[in-house]
Amino acid sequence: MEHGRIQRVARVSRRRGLGVLACCLGFVLSACREEKPAQPLQTLKPEPLPSLSTGSAADDGGAEPRVDVPVHGEKLPSDALRMTLAGEQVRVDAETFEPTKPDSLARLASRVKGRDVLLVPDADTFLAQVSELLAVLRDSAGSVWLSHPDAPVAYRLVLRDEEGFREWLAEVAPGKLRIIQRADGFELSTSVGKLPGPDANGPSVPVREGRQDLAMLRRGLGLLKGRFKQSEDLCLVPSFGTEVAQAARALGAVYTAPGEPLFETLCLVYPTPRRAGDAG
Repeated sequence: MEHGRIQRVARVSRRRGLGVLACCLGFVLSACREEKPAQPLQTLKPEPLPSLSTGSAADDGGAEPRVDVPVHGEKLPSDALRMTLAGEQVRVDAETFEPTKPDSLARLASRVKGRDVLLVPDADTFLAQVSELLAVLRDSAGSVWLSHPDAPVAYRLVLRDEEGFREWLAEVAPGKLRIIQRADGFELSTSVGKLPGPDANGPSVPVREGRQDLAMLRRGLGLLKGRFKQSEDLCLVPSFGTEVAQAARALGAVYTAPGEPLFETLCLVYPTPRRAGDAG
């Protein structure tokens, strides 16, 4: 009798165990069926950049005619120390400094320490001629402003030499927007590539009628702001043979109205000054 009861209990336990196992298997299979498939790798690619192409392909170059744009910027800083550029010299009030000479550079560093500085470019001073000046301003001045050569406005700058620019590019952040200012136009570069222009093999914003096309540059910067909505900084990277005045004109394209820039922080990249003992 006892043996029969034990067998019946064993059969019931087996049936219950099989029922629990079946329920578990059913749950697992149901979960597998409901799991969403992984997104294809194609969907993980960054969103493509917009294009500045005008769609014109006329035989004469086909580009839309260049148009002039109003100059916008910030009001001139009223209390800034005014520095007038003249080649490798700089004038502050009645005093002239030559930043390529160590003694003069040291006096200049003492003069600008902690001060807001307004750079006033002439027509013929090139970026390569002011690398020592910009380096001392980066290290000593309170803030640095660059005035526009054609209008009473200015642009507050973050100064970066070549090493500082590389460090900025290496930061993990979307955008990393920069204007590469070349003799044949402006290249608009980002962390995901170049903004396409009318010519896929040329700059994003080619020169029009022998002059920089600031209207198209402003439109391109607007497209980049729409694509990289969280980016608040922009670097201008002129070729080192660019006139400082031309760099200031390019910065004007960042503004859509007085005091209303597309990007809050403007960076100017300048050539690293040669140190004593450098070859060449």
